[in-house]
Amino acid sequence: MEENEKREEKFQNFKAVQNPNNYQTSFTSGKKQNEKIGFGKSVVLPFFSGVVGCALVVGTCFGIPSIKEKILNTNNISNNSNSSNLNQGYVSQTSLSNYSDTSIYAANKILPSIVGIKVEYNVNSLISMFGRQSQTSTATASGSGIIISDDGYILTNNHIVSTSSSESFYEVSEATKVTVTLFNDDTEYEAKIIGKDEQTDLAVIKIEKTGLSKAEFADSDNIKVGEFAMAVGNPLDMQSSITCGVISAVNREITDSDGKKFTLIQTDAAINSGNSGGALVNSEGKVIGINTLKLYGTGIEGMGFAIPINSTTDITSQLIQYSKVKRPYIGISGMDLSEQIAKANKLVVGIYIKSIDDFSAAEKAGLKPGDVIIEADGQKISTMDELNKIKNTHKIGEEMTVKINRNGQEKELTITLGEQP
Repeated sequence: MEENEKREEKFQNFKAVQNPNNYQTSFTSGKKQNEKIGFGKSVVLPFFSGVVGCALVVGTCFGIPSIKEKILNTNNISNNSNSSNLNQGYVSQTSLSNYSDTSIYAANKILPSIVGIKVEYNVNSLISMFGRQSQTSTATASGSGIIISDDGYILTNNHIVSTSSSESFYEVSEATKVTVTLFNDDTEYEAKIIGKDEQTDLAVIKIEKTGLSKAEFADSDNIKVGEFAMAVGNPLDMQSSITCGVISAVNREITDSDGKKFTLIQTDAAINSGNSGGALVNSEGKVIGINTLKLYGTGIEGMGFAIPINSTTDITSQLIQYSKVKRPYIGISGMDLSEQIAKANKLVVGIYIKSIDDFSAAEKAGLKPGDVIIEADGQKISTMDELNKIKNTHKIGEEMTVKINRNGQEKELTITLGEQP
């Protein structure tokens, strides 16, 4: 009796507490047997009933496809979210099907507009052993081109169709024959050189065939670094080859092996021998550039360059219309004066005029040998490249102003630009 009273008093001292599930839990006195029975009825039996009920519901839901799909999708989203948080920067696997579809679409669109070009030359080898002799042989070169009209006009690089050169032991003639091969057509069509321009490295040729697939041009001024790029052409005579990459840079200033400067698109899409004259296209298969050169050497990889297509349109139309490019002309021969050279010769920094062509725009404007051009159209200049860049913003017949330093005195003159001979 005393023991039961003590136990009652002990349990009465406990107060109700809040469990994590916000259920009210209270403690009461009783015999051990009654406690076990009460626990089984109030906890164990409901728990197992809940488990069985849950199993029946889940089983039923998974038996219904629409509910099953929603449950699985929800779980996947939750798992991906948790995985992303746990990975802390590690990217999960990504499907490349969209990238593949883009490449397939671009290739199918542009390939019918790309041609293979083969050029033949005469090579005269000069043999000096036992007296000077000449031996003539035929050499070939290959490249690519872009169909720009359905009646046979093709845009390519000048260096493909014009490689006339001479060395001390051989001479290479102008192209003696140019042939074109179309996409999925082994027939060789003889082509005529319509016009070529060494300064821009562009040329137009033509074959006598109609119904050709004309390439579509994009706006190359709107391309962005990182966007998809595909180079298309005939590298190493492997016709209709494509390589994919991205735009690595825009407006890249490049000087070629002959010292000519170009403003080009840079890409990591592989460009190899024979790709020259082919197209660089965007994800829509539209031409954004003309593949023209690449950097090569130890430690260099994936550095190809293309002429922006926007810069070719006026050149192309002039080549078709005039067989050449008409450019404004000043008519001087000059040299750049750096600060060091100018100081040593008691002159000013600018362009020193060495000579002036007879009857040229420069002569008519009053320029003289020994003058130093220091400004053009109000801009300070110090190199011939800067002068030519400003000059080329004008058309033939337009005026441009130059400021010169003559014997220590500054003078401003107006030049009416002529046509380059």
